Amino acid sequence: MKSSRQNKILEIIKKNNVQTQSELIDRLNAEGYKVTQATVSRDIRELKLVKVSLGGQEYKYAESAQEDIKISAKFKTILRETLVSADYACNTMVLKTYAGMANAAAAAIDNMGWNEIVGSIAGDDTVLIIMRSDESAREFYDKFQEIVVSRG
Repeated sequence: MKSSRQNKILEIIKKNNVQTQSELIDRLNAEGYKVTQATVSRDIRELKLVKVSLGGQEYKYAESAQEDIKISAKFKTILRETLVSADYACNTMVLKTYAGMANAAAAAIDNMGWNEIVGSIAGDDTVLIIMRSDESAREFYDKFQEIVVSRG
C-alpha cells in the first residue's frame, strides 16, 4: 500500500502543480487513497520531495535530484529563495523561512550531506537544526551566511 501510494504521489506531482499538502491529500483521496496529513508528510519526507518555484511567489512539490549531495547551486538557490533569517544558540540553529517554505529549506539542508548535522525538523516557516556540538553550529552558521548572505 505504501509503495503504491508513494508511486501515486510521484505521478500526481509530475502531472500537476501541487502546491500544498492539503491539495496532495485531496488528489490522493480522489484517486482512492484515504490518507492523513501525517501520512502525506511522512511520504513527502521519505520521497525527499522539495518545493520548487513556479515563478513569483508560487511553489510546487517536485522530486529532488539525489546525485549531487554537495552544496550544489540548486540547494544554494533553494536556501536563498526561502530564507528570511538564521540564528544559532549552543548546538542548535533556527532558520526562519517564508510561509510554507521550511520543508524545502530543510530538505535542501538534509541533502547537502553535512556530517555535523544530527537532524532537522521543519514546520511551516521554521527549521530547527540540531548540530553535533556548539562549535559545529557556529561553523554551520558561518557556512550558511557565506552561502545565503554573500549570495555565493
